[in-house]
This record gives sequence, structure tokens and C-alpha cells, in this order.
Amino acid sequence: QVQLVESGGGLVQAGGSLMLSCRASGRTFSNYAMGWFRQAPGKERVIVAAISRSGGRAYYADSVKGRFTISRDNAKNTVYLQMNSLKPEDTAVYYCAAAFQYYSGGYPTGSHEYDYWGQGTQVTVSS
Repeated sequence: QVQLVESGGGLVQAGGSLMLSCRASGRTFSNYAMGWFRQAPGKERVIVAAISRSGGRAYYADSVKGRFTISRDNAKNTVYLQMNSLKPEDTAVYYCAAAFQYYSGGYPTGSHEYDYWGQGTQVTVSS
């Protein structure tokens, strides 16, 4: 079992930046591939970014490429999502998720591949 707690959400103007953090507790963090998802009102939850267990490989949805950066610090049991050049369409609840013992060279991109989820943090981008 692992517990995930997100932080860093808030209200920001278009063009601004936010950094989300997700701290994990309960098991060895490096055993988990990690992902960030988001869900806007009335829409399904979609992947934003994912990162391999070592942090050596990362995936980004087309909608955030070049603006968002996912990273992790295994010594701090934390995964980050740096969000720059934010747009109103980035407004959503952002969730971090953990996939236990996912093969070390990859990262899952489907929500069904993740085992644990945080409670979510709201990001609102005003125009």
C-alpha cells in the first residue's frame, strides 16, 4: 500500500506557472512508475505525463508538450509536475498515480494501469 498526497494547486492567470508535488509514503518509492492525470468538469480523466521508476524516461500528452515537465526525486519520495505557460484549458483537478513494479524502462499511460491515486488538487487558470 502507498499513500499519495498532492499539493501545489491553485489559481493562476493564463501564461503563469505552477508546480505540483506528490509525496508518497508506505513503500519504496522507486518501485513505482508515476503519472499525473487531470479531469476537467464533465470530462473523463486523461493522462498528462508519466515517468519511469528511475526518472530516466518520461511521457507527455500532446496538449502539454513543451510546457509541462515531470520529474521525480526518489530520495524524497516525491514526483513533481512543473507547469508553465498555463492556459485556461489546463483548468482541472490534477491527480498523481502510482503503478507498482511497472517494468523499469517504461511508464504506463492508461489509468487502468495505475494501482494507487491521490486525492487530487485543483488547478484553475483564468483568462
